[in-house]
Amino acid sequence: MTLPATTSASETPVNPAASAPPGWGGVRNDSDLQFAPVTIPETKPPEPNWFERLLSDIFAFLADLFAPLGQALGMSWWWLQWVLLAAAIAFVLVLLVRLLGPGFGPRDTRSTADNDSEWRPDQAASLALLEDADRLAAEGRFDEATHLLLQRSVGHIAAARPDWVEPSSTARELASLPALSDAARAAFRVIAEQVERSLFALGKLERSDWEAARAAYAEFALARIERKALPA
Repeated sequence: MTLPATTSASETPVNPAASAPPGWGGVRNDSDLQFAPVTIPETKPPEPNWFERLLSDIFAFLADLFAPLGQALGMSWWWLQWVLLAAAIAFVLVLLVRLLGPGFGPRDTRSTADNDSEWRPDQAASLALLEDADRLAAEGRFDEATHLLLQRSVGHIAAARPDWVEPSSTARELASLPALSDAARAAFRVIAEQVERSLFALGKLERSDWEAARAAYAEFALARIERKALPA
């Protein structure tokens, strides 16, 4: 025996003649509620101003200008990537060499010795300087003799290597130049100390001060001259 099929509430047929629920008429007639579909009017995009048009023209020009280059790079990228990789490796190697400095690799001691001798004062000029300074020292003018020693020494370096000496360079700055040898820096340091004592210590230099400055200069400038050639 077959039972009749049941009908769910959702499948209940709608009766057009059925009356609306209570209160529906009031809701439907409320002017604050809209039931009709709303048509959104089409809005035109705003016209670009002069600056936007200028940027657009510039970008269009650049696009036309670099379009062939971009196409060429795209077609040759398979070998261009290896060129860029090789350039990056070369840059890293150069950077490492520069960071390690001149101590990287074998050093040419002969060239180092030649560089030391390039800025050594001329022997004749050095002897003439010592003669003039000794003449002042013999008169007891030790301050003037030491000043002359410093001024002429700076002049010797400026004449040989003008790129080392600025108009505002001081003796202490010259004594710290990395390009100078240890002997030159030591000589300038001793002479500069004596000159500073003479200028700022409000006292005259003694013979021992002058002899210390003279010995420092002679050790640096006249290292290759026989001791007998040095004036007494």
